[in-house]
Amino acid sequence: MLVHTEDLTKRYGGFTALDACSLGVPAGEIFGLLGPNGAGKTTLLRLLLGFIRPTGGRASVCGCDIVADPLGVRDRTAYLPGEARLFRRMNGHGVLDFFADLRPACDRAAAARVAERLGLDCSRQVGRMSTGMRQKLALAVVLATDAALVILDEPTANLDPTARAVVLDLVREARAAGRTVIFSSHVLSEVEETCDRVAILRAGRLVHEQSLDHLRRCHRIRARLSAPFAGVPAALAGHVSLAGNEAGRIVLEAADSLAPLLGWLATLPVEEMQVEPVGLAAVYDRFHRGAHA
Repeated sequence: MLVHTEDLTKRYGGFTALDACSLGVPAGEIFGLLGPNGAGKTTLLRLLLGFIRPTGGRASVCGCDIVADPLGVRDRTAYLPGEARLFRRMNGHGVLDFFADLRPACDRAAAARVAERLGLDCSRQVGRMSTGMRQKLALAVVLATDAALVILDEPTANLDPTARAVVLDLVREARAAGRTVIFSSHVLSEVEETCDRVAILRAGRLVHEQSLDHLRRCHRIRARLSAPFAGVPAALAGHVSLAGNEAGRIVLEAADSLAPLLGWLATLPVEEMQVEPVGLAAVYDRFHRGAHA
């Protein structure tokens, strides 16, 4: 695993910001982090980068222990914080020059190309840029850095829909180039569209991990029957479950491909049927219903 954590914990006095988090991120994957404010996403990212020390547990990034070798971690990582701070008196070109000089892994020409794709005018002074423009400038620096691991904390915040689409394209291109991406976001549709796997945090705990490829094969089936429902056959118990049965209407949840169910569904006394993908929003709501993201 390129990123591995084992019971990683961070406490501030009596408050637990991250509680016994164990996960692994293999190389070449886009790994999504979901959760409302205060769920522990940013704490996890800062622990991985060695910016804060864990209270308990352990973790490694690119083979480097986060406590014993935080500089080794950061040397192999490109990081976009949730609130990137840039030199306000420089113009965009000056910022790109600065980071390219500071870190040889940052390709100045590649950064200029990213900025151009994002529609950023680098001749403007940073202090006169909008929040969205500064976000584009920070993205140009991070995405032009040749690092094994790219960590993006809310990368599309403050961006218009066109720029958001470009950022998602750039993230997929980073994966195609062999990089691993950790993508923390509040925007479920972006995570569902881009990520290979997702982890959901709640109140500092890792409550769910999901392969997006598997999720795309999961469906909810709503049907109105003309006769009582006889139940799910034992042979299909591993493929589908009954989620609701009231007044002649049933709700079934298929945990994988629909193919094994089609023959059985055709035998039911169905008057009408609706089949829909479960979607990441439904999974997220299962753990955060009523939570404010």
